[in-house]
Amino acid sequence: MSPNTGRESLPFVEGAIAGAAAWIVGYVLTALVVLTRIDRSELGEISRNVEGDGSSIDFVGWVFFNSHFVDTVLEAGILGIGGTRTVSFVGGDGFTPLLHLVPVALLVAAGIAVGRSQGVTDTAGGAIAGVLVVPPYLALSAAGAVVFRVSTEALGASFSGEPELLPAVVLAGVVLPAVFGSLGGIAAAVTHSGRRS
Repeated sequence: MSPNTGRESLPFVEGAIAGAAAWIVGYVLTALVVLTRIDRSELGEISRNVEGDGSSIDFVGWVFFNSHFVDTVLEAGILGIGGTRTVSFVGGDGFTPLLHLVPVALLVAAGIAVGRSQGVTDTAGGAIAGVLVVPPYLALSAAGAVVFRVSTEALGASFSGEPELLPAVVLAGVVLPAVFGSLGGIAAAVTHSGRRS
């Protein structure tokens, strides 16, 4: 694949499959970590306090976005008095900082898969192929930023939590997949060249 490759020959389908797979597998791997350790975390305390109004799917989603360096916005109040804070449940007293490597590794792997499917041999073509993981990753990140919302209200007390919307779309949905998908595509080109020489 060369940099001036026509639009019709770009691997859109492969990019869509690889990008969606990277997002879904990343969520599932995050769930495996979160659900086995949630009881010993601040997130476990939150989940117990909003029992019935939030699900494990939402809480795993918060941590999944945290692994993309996207904070969770928490808002709590009693009788109209309260405040908002942003928090990450990855690192510090939360879940292992190694979770940051999950989306990175999966996006690089997705970029490699797309590059290899096209047989890219030059770095520019590899970068173009790898960046095609962005559209599905962006779509799923935007949907997750809206869906992973928890809100409850009782006896004058209210609580809500959700991924920070703009970073969820821009950072998790565009920047990270573009950078690491492209790097994966470039790696596919470089290793392809290495095998031929």
